[in-house]
Amino acid sequence: MVKRSKSFSWRLLALLVCSILPASRAARAAVEVDSGFAAYVAQLGSAARVAGVREATIASVLPTLYYDQRVVRLDRAQPGGAPNQPIPAFAPYRASHVTAARIARGRIKYAALRGLLSRVERETGVPEALMVSIWGNETDYGATTGNFDLANALATLAYDGRRRSLFAGEFVATLRLIDRGITREQLKGSWAGATGYPQFLPSMTLRLARDGDGDGRADIWRSEADALASIANYFVAAGWRRDEPWGVAVRVPPTFDRAALTSKMISPRCPRVHARHSQWRSLGEWRALGVLPLGAQQLSESTQASLIEPDGPNATAYLLTGNYRVILDYNCSNFYALSVGLLADAVVQ
Repeated sequence: MVKRSKSFSWRLLALLVCSILPASRAARAAVEVDSGFAAYVAQLGSAARVAGVREATIASVLPTLYYDQRVVRLDRAQPGGAPNQPIPAFAPYRASHVTAARIARGRIKYAALRGLLSRVERETGVPEALMVSIWGNETDYGATTGNFDLANALATLAYDGRRRSLFAGEFVATLRLIDRGITREQLKGSWAGATGYPQFLPSMTLRLARDGDGDGRADIWRSEADALASIANYFVAAGWRRDEPWGVAVRVPPTFDRAALTSKMISPRCPRVHARHSQWRSLGEWRALGVLPLGAQQLSESTQASLIEPDGPNATAYLLTGNYRVILDYNCSNFYALSVGLLADAVVQ
């Protein structure tokens, strides 16, 4: 038998203690989170009662909730958009979002649903292809809608506190949807609470979801017609102007004076996104400055538009109308809004 020294035994004991202590701290932290989360969930229940949610709904949902660390990790991993972070080029994003496969699937959906789409466009003024494009960009035409339980994800995010008022309100809206007969199983979506084919937040679903197929229900989770009609209704509510394109690709001359047209406006919502847009000018004024439209999509000479150069000088730029800002209202990202417009244009070509 090998005789071990006392120093060896003490070193072994020290290693064991060191390995146990961190785990003990983690366990204590988990207990604190669990107790804090449980107390906060009770507050959410009180808020739901004030909002008129049925007691049976509250009693069925609240005991099932737990703190989902994966949801918190995903939320904290979101880019902060700090001013000192460089903005990447648009071209790689476009290549991965406006793909040949997505265009082809969009054309198939567009052809199959023309009857519905043309009716909704007549009623709302929202272009058929734009509805299809939003659907394609959000969930790849319904293929990827998310599998997070909305009630649990939203309660977790509200407790975490980074955007507490937003997520607490969306949690209560989720309970109100359950009150309306939407099952908990249907209420699945992204970790941030977006749900259904158009990826509406629960409050948005309550306010803007529409019955597109005439069955008396607005089912954005299983009915393509309802989802598309709801997307159009969102755009109407956000101020979409009938018969005005979202924008047009343009060529900017080498002598163009960008500094003279830098916008002085500061948007109250996602200012960094809007800061990339120039001052507003009519298409006629842009032409006089040598900024010339490319391709078939055209604007009237009096249409007001701003300029964006998402890949910098010497690359394709775009003149953007007020309707482009409506797309930004859906998702405040220039890359997203440009991709929506470009996919819509490609679907009808």
